[in-house]
Amino acid sequence: MKSLRTHSLNKLEYNRLKATLLSYAVTYLGRAEIEKLEPMYDQKVIAARLAETAEARNLLSKGASPPLPSLEGMEPLMALLGTGYVMTEQDFGHLAQFARSCEHLSQYMASKRAEAPSVASYTASMHSLKPLREEIEQCIDRGRIVDTASAELHKARKKIRTAEDRIQKKLEGMFSRYGDILQERLVSQRNGRYVLPVKKEYRKRIPGTVLDESASGQTVFVEPSELAGLQMELSALRAEEAREETQILALLTGTAESYAYELKINLDTVGYYDFLFAKAKWALAIGGAAVELNDERMIDLREARHPFLNGKPVPLNVRLGGGYQALLITGPNTGGKTVALKTVGLLTLMAQSGLLVPAAEGSRLAVFKSVEVDIGDDQSMDASLSTFSSHLRNVIDILQHAGPATLVLLDELATGTDPGEGVGLSIAVLEELYRRGTTLLATTHFNEIKEYARVTDGFQNARMAFDEETLRPLYRLDMGEAGNSYAFVIASKLGIPSVIIDRAKSIAESLKSGQGTVTIPAAPRAVRQPAATAGDRPAQAKKQTGPDDANSTVWEVGDVVFIPHLRKSGVVYRLPDERGNLVVQVQKEKLTINHKRIRRYIERKHLYPGTDYDMDIVFESVDVRKKRKLMGKRHVEGLTIEKPPEQ
Repeated sequence: MKSLRTHSLNKLEYNRLKATLLSYAVTYLGRAEIEKLEPMYDQKVIAARLAETAEARNLLSKGASPPLPSLEGMEPLMALLGTGYVMTEQDFGHLAQFARSCEHLSQYMASKRAEAPSVASYTASMHSLKPLREEIEQCIDRGRIVDTASAELHKARKKIRTAEDRIQKKLEGMFSRYGDILQERLVSQRNGRYVLPVKKEYRKRIPGTVLDESASGQTVFVEPSELAGLQMELSALRAEEAREETQILALLTGTAESYAYELKINLDTVGYYDFLFAKAKWALAIGGAAVELNDERMIDLREARHPFLNGKPVPLNVRLGGGYQALLITGPNTGGKTVALKTVGLLTLMAQSGLLVPAAEGSRLAVFKSVEVDIGDDQSMDASLSTFSSHLRNVIDILQHAGPATLVLLDELATGTDPGEGVGLSIAVLEELYRRGTTLLATTHFNEIKEYARVTDGFQNARMAFDEETLRPLYRLDMGEAGNSYAFVIASKLGIPSVIIDRAKSIAESLKSGQGTVTIPAAPRAVRQPAATAGDRPAQAKKQTGPDDANSTVWEVGDVVFIPHLRKSGVVYRLPDERGNLVVQVQKEKLTINHKRIRRYIERKHLYPGTDYDMDIVFESVDVRKKRKLMGKRHVEGLTIEKPPEQ
């Protein structure tokens, strides 16, 4: 996928995917294959890669264990081959082991040809290294060159053994003569020469040369003069042996170099097998399956799961294509909308990388030449970019690359700017992407965008299901339905009085119908509670502006405000102090926030009937209001009201 860019790969956690695969590889060449992994866009090649990965997974699922060579020592050996380097006995041990493992692998794959023809076929490219292995084994056994490696070596070692026998007989005679002055009756060597351990005070009793002494200084190691001639002869014989061994290793190195091409082909094949079975192992771990591919921009994922979600995530069922090429996903926050986008995106990349995807059999995915993503907030503090600017920059980048073979994933349209302008811009972007023939998935909270998708050909709505009783998202995508953010349901469950909920619904309907104004219905004046219920809030009919700003907002207790940095709404609980700090109730918390950091969303007068409406209904629970009413009538022993702290 040549046009797929780093931004999209990072957002969809493609690097994490590769890191996970690396943990399943056992060879350096298998890991190198994984490092090079990237999505492909040739449908036939992708289908072949998926098929062979499925075969490998099936082999593993039946308990099979392919005998993959470990490639120990092969990386430096191959790097030195042909450079004039003479290989060591250890190098040839690694080489013989590799050749032997290749034979085992070929035999194993031959036995699996019927059930895994694609996987087994790769051994057809492997070369037989048996002649090389046999020649190595004729010369080297357990890390040592054998006597029969050459006639010259055999003669030299025979002479060495004769010389050593003569020296040994001489030493035995010396043990008898000098036993009383020896530290122990033990022959040792220093620098390849035989010595006797003599007590230091008797050193002069044995003619010879001191070659070493013990750490304590109590023992000196003497080479007796009568052994000097034999030792010189032995040294010459050992030098002859070393020259012959070097000659044998050099000849073997030349033989190995003549197999350089065959070795490389076999190594590459083993590396690919390691890569293939790493994919198969991960497929088993995530329940991966092959998907059907198409070039008709059809996406039909059944019981799909994001591979990096912990636990047992709710399977995702999503369809795109056929009668529509754009899908708008709606639903509450934390309901799974973004995960749905990431699942579609990552599973598309996985399939196009030849990886089995965690989805049910029969799932279908289209082959795209690029995947463009705007998910999450790429805000840069250094560049002083707002959330909206960050999203806008991504959208501009997407528009520069999007085309008919592009999958576009957009998260939270119209976020971070004025809702009216943001909605207009979002719909215009959707129209342009649709005009270009892209396949499009997007999430949004805005009713105008949902409505646009409902009435526009080529667009379809879907929603993340939500349990209105428990206030918990179900993480299930329902196709063909436009959801909402469930603000009214959640507000009601959290204790907002029904009169406010009903009024809010009325306002929302009025705004949705395009009336432009909100009618305030006549309502009876609320009965005032005793003075004790007012707490330390300012009088409810009081209005106040922020300090040092003649044009600042005129605030009222009960105004509904939006807090951009928290992306939450709240209700004004206490008017600004001399520094312009208000207290705003957000759900059940009271937060102190400067007036410059919030903006009014709905004025109090549009929400509550009359100027004397009892705001305790909004700010306090039913239980607290009952206690206040009771305390206003009489003293009750032990009855207290705890005031939550203001943050």
